[in-house]
Amino acid sequence: MTARNGDGFSEAGLRRLREVLARHVESKKIPGLVALVGRGGHTHVEALGTMRHDGGPPMRRDTVFRMASASKPVTMAAAMVLLDECRLRLDDPVDPWLPELADRRVLKRPDGPLDDTVPARRPITVRDLLTSTFGLGTDFELLDAPIRAALFERTDYSVVSGPAPEPDEWMRRLGELPLSYQPGERWQYDLSNEVTGVLVSRVAGVPLETFLRERVLDPLGMRDTGFHVPPEKIDRLPTLYGPDPRTGEFLVWDEAVGGRSSRPPAFQGAGGGLVSTVDDYHAYFRMLLAGGTHGGERILSRPAVELMTTNRLAPDQLAARTAMYRALAHLAAGQGQHGGWGFGMAVRTRRGNYASLGQFGWDGGTGTTAYADPENGLVGILLTQVGMSTPDSARLIHDFWTTLYQAVD
Repeated sequence: MTARNGDGFSEAGLRRLREVLARHVESKKIPGLVALVGRGGHTHVEALGTMRHDGGPPMRRDTVFRMASASKPVTMAAAMVLLDECRLRLDDPVDPWLPELADRRVLKRPDGPLDDTVPARRPITVRDLLTSTFGLGTDFELLDAPIRAALFERTDYSVVSGPAPEPDEWMRRLGELPLSYQPGERWQYDLSNEVTGVLVSRVAGVPLETFLRERVLDPLGMRDTGFHVPPEKIDRLPTLYGPDPRTGEFLVWDEAVGGRSSRPPAFQGAGGGLVSTVDDYHAYFRMLLAGGTHGGERILSRPAVELMTTNRLAPDQLAARTAMYRALAHLAAGQGQHGGWGFGMAVRTRRGNYASLGQFGWDGGTGTTAYADPENGLVGILLTQVGMSTPDSARLIHDFWTTLYQAVD
């Protein structure tokens, strides 16, 4: 998985990248950002703008960001460690560790009433969770369905709904609901990653963060990555904004001091709970490009990395996922239109923009993006704290990737 081509970036290309990023900051739509691009032995970082929309300290290379769904590719490594050690097997039912998900009922119609169900044809497996096909999740075609409202009420812990309870109570609530689809039938977003985090914790016998830190974060030197920001680092966390979709006014979703990221959560959300920095994420994605090694130490096996970072969905699952995202393209600036999905991340299986086939990674709803490209040996990370309530951060991310690919020498 090493680069076949050159080793760096053109100077003119990096200048243009800075100009494009600066234009977004100067537009006043993005208060500040930190971007890192790495290729071969070359790393280039831009830190532009400020931590608050009305000024405040400047963005710095070590600014800590709420990663939102860009957490998924990193937290998934904890499950891969357990697969490597044969403490999990892909096609084993999850019932022994997640009894709340045993003996499922499945809705006769995904948009039908919650009491109109049939028995699940088979148990939920580890593979169903890792591929986001266990039968429940965010489905952009079911936003008005009764199951969507019930899921939101019981399991959501986003900015609007308050913190989640501890994992056992969260799983109990989830276990009260039927599945939207039969296990393994349809790709649905997000929820499977949260369940995977609980699965890892129960199999490992320690909290998710403890296991992730011991087996992945510490060996990679990812000292600023975790599920909250400790007091001695809180000055490095910007305010999180969700602009008003109508007026563009900067509405505060989360402050740094006293905010949600300032204290350890009861529920360590594998789907979107991490905070991190550009350098920490660079170390992680470089490890994936190196086939699972870092500084001579093996973090994951090469087959585990290949499983994570190549498409794992069948053609019918892919078609449904693509259709789901195509309906959102007006907002998401092409995000989600990669073609494939591995474990916890998108995989580019068709050429739809400037990015190469095989590129893998994901984006976050707080204005974050992190991908690696095996063909070019490339890592790109762009972090803001402007939520995707407006298209502004999605457009910035789009322009970052379009310009970065032109800078590949």
